Amino acid sequence: MKRPYKILLTVLILIIAAEGIAYVFQHKFIFQSTPLTENYSFTFKQPYKEYFLRTADNEKLNVLWFTPDLPAKGIILYFHGNASNLQRWGEYAIDFTSLGYEVVMMDYRGYGKSSGYAEEQLLYDDALLLWNWIKEKSTHKQTIIYGRSLGSAIASELSAKVQPDMLILETPFDELRNARMARVFYFAIPPRYKFPTKEFLAGVHCKKILLHGTDDWVVPLSSAKNLKPLLSASDEFIIIEGGGHTNLREFERYHETLKRVLP
Repeated sequence: MKRPYKILLTVLILIIAAEGIAYVFQHKFIFQSTPLTENYSFTFKQPYKEYFLRTADNEKLNVLWFTPDLPAKGIILYFHGNASNLQRWGEYAIDFTSLGYEVVMMDYRGYGKSSGYAEEQLLYDDALLLWNWIKEKSTHKQTIIYGRSLGSAIASELSAKVQPDMLILETPFDELRNARMARVFYFAIPPRYKFPTKEFLAGVHCKKILLHGTDDWVVPLSSAKNLKPLLSASDEFIIIEGGGHTNLREFERYHETLKRVLP
């Protein structure tokens, strides 16, 4: 074999090997979980109860249920982003309990105290399990689904199935491949995960509120704007000037919007 062909063959082998490694490591890069021991004690400055749900394949899902000081107006199912665990995300429940809503948060498989291995379809199945469990335990007539970042796809998929009273998405992407966190893997390699928010949102018929910042380096505003054609006249697309991917709650407009749309 002539030298140029040997070099070309070596390059092709290296490219194929790199793509194979990248395909395998997509999971670890997308699902940046932080496990917790089962006896870990959460520390929050507001009342909550802790539960474990058992899945059909015998995994357990850790759930936190936060309650406001006054009788609740309704309940919010909150699906968090791709990193950390409920110790972090539970801190955000105050944004909703302060407005008079109960908040239920679940750690995905492999996150916090939840067991198992996160896979796209399993996360959709677990979200429906949580919804059905909530509907059995809750007497509230008003149920709202909230999704943040990766959770926006899960929240949208569930909403298309169950049609809640309202769907709120924070820093959503149209599909995972258009989020900057995924582009490093989705360039010239087959995507392992799709999380196509735009496909699910088309089937959601309740009121929809989308919030996004102009300076989001993880999910570009352009990705979220691809969801605008799926909104109706009564829906809202809120752009927060200067807002990033993790700090929208630091802006007054974020809280003003929640206060206005959550009756």
